[in-house]
Amino acid sequence: MAITKQYLKSKPVCKVTFTVPAEEAHEVKVVGTFNEWNTEATSLKKLKNGNFKGTLNLDKDQSYEFRYIVDGNYTNDEQADAYAWSDYAAAENGVLNL
Repeated sequence: MAITKQYLKSKPVCKVTFTVPAEEAHEVKVVGTFNEWNTEATSLKKLKNGNFKGTLNLDKDQSYEFRYIVDGNYTNDEQADAYAWSDYAAAENGVLNL
């Protein structure tokens, strides 16, 4: 899994690209505080190489909790900037610091 960040000079925004290698998966989504944990909001596109990829424009100077949903199963990105415990999920969420 990979996260790349591109800060824009013209706006207080960071383009965050999520890449999830999941060749056998049918669907991968990213959910978090940036989309109010809406499981329908942000699907990643499957590429020919088996990765799923998507880019979001997020406000910089913020922290966001997030997780991936791979075929209905929640998972974290091992490249998250940090992790935060969630009592609601009874698990850790990845943290993205911009």
